[in-house]
Amino acid sequence: MDLRDYLRIIRQNWILMVAVTMAGLLIGGAFSILTKPTYTADTQLFVAISNSGTVQELQQGNTFSQARVQSYVKTVDSPVVLQPAIDALGLGLTSQELASRVTATSDLNTVLIGITVTDQSPVQAAAIAQAVSDSLINAVDVLEKPKTGGNSPVSLSVIKPAVAPSAPSAPDTKLNLIAGLLGGLLAGTAIAVLRSVLDNRIRGEMDLRKVTTAPLLGGISYDADAVKKPLLTQAETQSPRAESFRQLRTNLQFANVSGRAKTVLMTSSLPGEGKSTTATNLAIALAQAGHSVCLVDADLRRPMVSDYLGLDRNAGLTTCLVGQADVNDLLQPWGDDNLFVLTSGQIPPNPSELLGSAEMKSLILRLEHAFDHVIIDAPPLLPVTDAAVLSQHVGGVVVVVGSQKLRQNDLQKALSALDLVGSNILGIVLNRLPSKGPDAYAYSYYTHDEKPTLNATASSGKRQTRPAGSSVDGLGTESAFDSTLYAESPRTPRSFPSSRAERR
Repeated sequence: MDLRDYLRIIRQNWILMVAVTMAGLLIGGAFSILTKPTYTADTQLFVAISNSGTVQELQQGNTFSQARVQSYVKTVDSPVVLQPAIDALGLGLTSQELASRVTATSDLNTVLIGITVTDQSPVQAAAIAQAVSDSLINAVDVLEKPKTGGNSPVSLSVIKPAVAPSAPSAPDTKLNLIAGLLGGLLAGTAIAVLRSVLDNRIRGEMDLRKVTTAPLLGGISYDADAVKKPLLTQAETQSPRAESFRQLRTNLQFANVSGRAKTVLMTSSLPGEGKSTTATNLAIALAQAGHSVCLVDADLRRPMVSDYLGLDRNAGLTTCLVGQADVNDLLQPWGDDNLFVLTSGQIPPNPSELLGSAEMKSLILRLEHAFDHVIIDAPPLLPVTDAAVLSQHVGGVVVVVGSQKLRQNDLQKALSALDLVGSNILGIVLNRLPSKGPDAYAYSYYTHDEKPTLNATASSGKRQTRPAGSSVDGLGTESAFDSTLYAESPRTPRSFPSSRAERR
């Protein structure tokens, strides 16, 4: 990973990193509060050698003292020194327990011995330090006394008496807070990196490029209101969500610049990625641009288009495929534009067979002849084979990917299923993208606040009359589709040709 990858990880997981860092800071503060304070008292002794005072004897005595000092330091934590101190103070401790509180040190090339004692009482710490130094003086005097009699040539003197400390030496609250802060930051960074490495979900375009090089036709930003208001007509005209579908419409037209893919199949890898809402809103956006559009709900296992548009699905695609009614009688107009919807109809026991039948192929050809665009909402690819079978009859396939929901290996399997049957993949649509952050796809617009103007008939599927020459989606005037598509009335689609000669 390069620097940009690490910066992206930080931007994606900064909340987690801040939370873990604050947790480390709290742990450091809690440790300081819960730890009992301890006090440290110290004393210092000087080691001297008796001599006659000549220069040679002084040099020999100094060398001897430095050599012996290290032995005296090792003697401090022995019972010979500690037990007399325990007896003198009446401490309820053993020599081993007291040894854990006493530390003796000596700097190199000096004859100074430092004794440090820690205790929960400042007075007792000073008393123990003084008692241990006195006991060391007596012990050295006994150990160094000649066996033939006489005084010891080595004498120890206290040059720094022990004093009761005024402030505790531990805990060091400042140090604990810094350690907790740094530890939490390191832990948070490690967790964020590990999480990003192990998490193979598709969060944005960078993750998408690890799986496929298919064109990214657009990104739909996440909108919390989309659950209650999923349709494009229910959003503000210049909201990021509405603009995302317009951009998808434009990019799809460029991806299909040859015009051979008049029928576009919308599918996804798994359920819940938003393919039905994307297909519905794409059909609405195309219709708002002045095109004649037919939206077909071919998800014969879990149809959702009729629920979104408020239409009756009792008679629809399956009714036409089994020959119970003609498609002219099953198309339902919706909204103010040239949008017709063919709902799913009754759910059959054999969806794959129906969608892969010759009747379905013939129906698609008739719809392509009558409409500028045919948008088909198909089932997801991985749970069932319906979409793969149906993709062989359409001009192109658009795969909807649910951001932060779909894993890379699932998308790979879905695309492999389409490649296996030779489908023409027009591109990918990333859905539920965050509006901010490293994976954001939408941008804010400099515009005035505008409330969505929803016609009462738009949600009910009834058409209102538009004045002649009025603008559609700001891209031009309404097309002359009304005079050519309708045979009997403004809401009756033209008759479908029944033979190849008639289509020509």
